Amino acid sequence: MKWNIIGDSSCDLFELETPCEEITYRSVPFVLNIEDKEFKDDEGLNTAEMVKFMKSSKKASSSACPSPEAWQEKMVEGENNICVTISKNLSGSYQSADIAVKNICEEFPETKAAVVDGWATGPSSVLTVRKLVENIKKGEDFDSVIKNTEEYVKGIHTVFALSCFDNLVKAGRVGKIAGILAASLGFWGVGIEKGGRIAFRAKIRGKKKAIAEMLAVIKENGFNGGDVVISHCLNEELALKMKEEIEALDSSVNVTILPTRGLNSYYADNEGIIISY
Repeated sequence: MKWNIIGDSSCDLFELETPCEEITYRSVPFVLNIEDKEFKDDEGLNTAEMVKFMKSSKKASSSACPSPEAWQEKMVEGENNICVTISKNLSGSYQSADIAVKNICEEFPETKAAVVDGWATGPSSVLTVRKLVENIKKGEDFDSVIKNTEEYVKGIHTVFALSCFDNLVKAGRVGKIAGILAASLGFWGVGIEKGGRIAFRAKIRGKKKAIAEMLAVIKENGFNGGDVVISHCLNEELALKMKEEIEALDSSVNVTILPTRGLNSYYADNEGIIISY
């Protein structure tokens, strides 16, 4: 049997980082609705244009997770299918994938399929895909690949920093007055993943203090090297700075920088950054 990994577009990958003959990677897109425009989060999406349009909009916007049918269309009969989703506490994507898994296993009993919760979004899902590939290459059977990857995901930490609160205000996540004041005073919101949910930790004034706060979080979690993935929304400069600071903590660290795809750009907004390790 071959292996087929399917990620929703909360994972900032379009393909495997290292091609492997026995493993394929497919992606199912979220859809972002801003005013009267629909942005499909696939290879054709121009993230910069979407962010620009989003910032010009004064109306509330929304995101729609992939349907069970969209997930099942990416599954392959007779193969090992593994779905990787954004945290089920943040979206209905996990539930949709779970329905698709049950449907394909019922329709094709020889097919194996499962869902792995990425526990956060963006770089956390990238690390999850990497661990799946690693376990598959070790020659583990299907159940062991799932079990060992899920154990690994429990140990992933995620920290993020947002400089723009416009979309959170429009979505009702931040009060309008608080959002305007934060933006005008140059505040950054620094937060963490907590129990598969997103929690704000501090409101910091200035980029330098935001960097210091993110590094403090990383140190508090007992950081000891390993893989780190940084996703950024149109802010490579900050991503490179964080890479430099993290490498200074441990010389054995392996840091990867990726641009956010549509979904994470939608929520992180302009200049936002997400780090998982």
